[in-house]
Amino acid sequence: MNQEFINKWISQVKKGTLTFIVLNILKNGKEYYGYDLISEIKKNTAIEIAEGTLYPLMNRLKAENLITSKWVEQDSGIPRKYYNITDEGVATLKSMNTYWNELNNSILKISK
Repeated sequence: MNQEFINKWISQVKKGTLTFIVLNILKNGKEYYGYDLISEIKKNTAIEIAEGTLYPLMNRLKAENLITSKWVEQDSGIPRKYYNITDEGVATLKSMNTYWNELNNSILKISK
């Protein structure tokens, strides 16, 4: 087995699915701030994600009008940036879910 190849492949799969995962987390309508999103990703997947990976992704999603963000003051004094999915993000995610399900079914067929 070529472990280096597998590690690189896993890294690419993670990068390719992170947007999909984030939008799926946000679809429930709850507002999340960065650390919350990282915690949800770690809780629900085997993906380890750092802030340095998440925030550039969130900026790209915002530029694509798939999410919005707002700063909220905290009692502790440090404001947090909360993220929400937009209507366009919900519609995009619906198409992504359709494609994902088709791809997953195809992969399951050929990997038996």
